[in-house]
Amino acid sequence: MSQSSQPANPTGKGSPVRDVRMRGFQDRTDVPDVLELLKNSLRPLPSVEVDLHEAAGRVLASDLIAPFAVPPFDRAAMDGYALRGQESFGAGPYNPLEFEVIGMSLPARPFADEIQAGQAVRIMTGAPMPIGTDAVIPVEAAEEYSDETAKMVRITEAVPPGRHVGKRGEDIEPNTIVVHSGRLLRPQDVGVLASLGINPVPVIGKPTVAVLITGDELLPCGSRPERYRIVDTNSVMLEGLVQRDGGVCRIFAIIPDRREAVREALQVATSDVVLISGGSSVGQEDHVPKVLAELGQLKVHGVALRPASPTGVGFLAGRPVFLLPGNPVSCLCAYDLFAGPAIRRLGGKSMQMPYRSACLRLARKIASAVGRVDYVRAIIRDRQVEPLATTGASILSSTTRADGFVLVPHDSEGFAAGETVCIYLYD
Repeated sequence: MSQSSQPANPTGKGSPVRDVRMRGFQDRTDVPDVLELLKNSLRPLPSVEVDLHEAAGRVLASDLIAPFAVPPFDRAAMDGYALRGQESFGAGPYNPLEFEVIGMSLPARPFADEIQAGQAVRIMTGAPMPIGTDAVIPVEAAEEYSDETAKMVRITEAVPPGRHVGKRGEDIEPNTIVVHSGRLLRPQDVGVLASLGINPVPVIGKPTVAVLITGDELLPCGSRPERYRIVDTNSVMLEGLVQRDGGVCRIFAIIPDRREAVREALQVATSDVVLISGGSSVGQEDHVPKVLAELGQLKVHGVALRPASPTGVGFLAGRPVFLLPGNPVSCLCAYDLFAGPAIRRLGGKSMQMPYRSACLRLARKIASAVGRVDYVRAIIRDRQVEPLATTGASILSSTTRADGFVLVPHDSEGFAAGETVCIYLYD
C-alpha cells in the first residue's frame, strides 16, 4: 500500500496533503486498501420507520416477530363441504354416502354452530372450518339435493381428517422471526408483513447524496454544446447510479474552477455523502483536494487504477467525500468501485458490485501492469468476452457500446486469450 490503510478518523480536520498540481502523483493507493478504509470507517445509518407501502426495496433494521399465527384459524383450502373426515370412509362411486347440509360457511362469515354426526356444511375456500369438522369434500366429489325434509349432499370420495384444510399457523407460527434484520425487503416479504399487520416497518435510513460538478467548460445538463464548452454528463449519470444504490440525490449548480467557489460548495453540501466530480487531478485549476484537506481530511488522493487514478477519498464533519475524476468513464469507474459501495454500506446493503456477472472465455488478450487495477470495457460476442479497442477515459459512448466491464486485479499482468474471466454486465 502506498498510503496509510489505518481506519480514518473522520472527525479530524486540516490533514496535511501534498500539492500535486502540475507535479503529478508520487504514489497511489491500492484499490483494496481504499475499500478497506471505507469498510472500517462507515456504518449503516440509524433506522427510520416507513409505511408498509414504501418498505419494498428498503433494508430491514431489526428482526420482525410474528405476533400471532397465520392463518389465525383452520380454514377451507377448497370449495366443497366440511364434515368429519372419519365419517366419509368407505365412500366411492359405487357406495355414495349421504349427509345433511345444515348451513354454509363463507370467508369472514363462519357457520356459528357445531355439527353433529351425519351432518355437513357447505363451505367456500378460505372460510373458517365449522366447529366439529376436520375435512373438506371437494364439490367435484359431491352432489347436493333436497328431499322432502332437508337439504342433503351425496359424496363419492373419502377424505381423511385434515384433507383440504389449511391449519392454523401452517404459514407462520406465532412468536417466530419472520424476516431477519439486514434483509433487503422484497415484494413477497412486504406481503408477509402485511399478513401480520406490521406497520410501520423499521428500515435503515436512505443516504442523502450531494452531487457537485466542477468545471468552467461545462454547460448544464440538457444544454447543447457551444464553441469550446461541453455539456455536463456526470450529474445525470451519478444521479441514476445513486438512485440505483438506494440513495437520495441532490444535484447542485455547476461550480466554477475557483478555490473559494469549491470551498463554499463543500461547506454547504451537508448530505450524508458528497460526490464532487472534476477538479481532482494535477491541473492548475484542480483545487478540490487542497480545499478538502483544509476543511476536513483527505485520506486518499491518487489510486492505482486505470482509468480514474486521480480519485480521492476524504471526510468532512464525519461525512465521506469522494473526489471523482471529471472524465465521464473515470467518473463511472470511480463511483462503481468506491462511492457506490460506501452509499450501499450506509444504507445497510452489501458493498459488493450490484451488477450481474458472467464467467466466459476471453476472445483476445487483455494487457495490464502489476500494481494497478484495470477497468476494461468489453462486449460479449459468440459467448466470448472481447475487450473494446477504445480505452479513452472521456469516451462515454464506449460504455453504451459495451456489455460490461472486466476488472484486472492489481497483482496481474492481464489475461491471455482463451482464459475465463468475470465480466460485470451493465444491464
